[in-house]
Amino acid sequence: MEKQTVSRDGTPIAYQRTGRGPVVILVSGAMSTGATTAPLAAELSGRFGVVVYDRRGRGASGDTPPYAVEREVEDLAALIEAEGGEASLYGVSSGGALALRAAASGLPVRRVAVYEVPYAMDDAAASERARYRRELDRALSEDRRGDAVELFLRHTGLGEEVIRGARQSPLWAGLENLAPSLAHDDAVLGDGRPPLSLLGRVSVPVLALAGDAGPEWLREAARTVARTVPDGSYRALERQTHMVEPGVLAPVLAEFLAG
Repeated sequence: MEKQTVSRDGTPIAYQRTGRGPVVILVSGAMSTGATTAPLAAELSGRFGVVVYDRRGRGASGDTPPYAVEREVEDLAALIEAEGGEASLYGVSSGGALALRAAASGLPVRRVAVYEVPYAMDDAAASERARYRRELDRALSEDRRGDAVELFLRHTGLGEEVIRGARQSPLWAGLENLAPSLAHDDAVLGDGRPPLSLLGRVSVPVLALAGDAGPEWLREAARTVARTVPDGSYRALERQTHMVEPGVLAPVLAEFLAG
């Protein structure tokens, strides 16, 4: 990350801006840093000034306890102020939940696009989310970072063989470094259900996206976002899963963000 701004509580937030034009801030999801969204930034930088950043507690950004979701909203406020005073937001997965919270809080946001925010769409999913939260809190409180990563991977649906293979990967140490931030993503999602009252306060246009090759409940979550915000639309991207391809996503985002 080449640049830095300071959030309201004094936490340094590392970021990079590429391209020229209206500012778009890319908000990453769990177990990721700004580098995760860099390929999408490259696709969009021909038309927009694209900001990628390390959310607090990740990469080159700082982390000032105690954590609160409001601090992450303040991080976005600092980025917006540093890069011209107004921006659109794109958030993927739990980063989408953060983008929606930021827009509902009244930040100077023009438009918001989100991809597959993993809201719990039934009682069973909400119960599973609550169980995951309890086990995650226990693992992190005991500094069992590897176990926390395993919990997350299992929660996302990966099989035990895949998880064992990931443990042997040279990337595993980096995942363990990010493990404490899993609690941040869990907090951003609240009780896991779509926050209907909060979504009703998002006054700017919202595009809720999902892939048509993934689970139906993620598409239903996206449709719920689109139905609940005052000015929402929904679109499914062909042959895409939760790991959406930047080259497929970018043209759709560009059309929406250009207004």
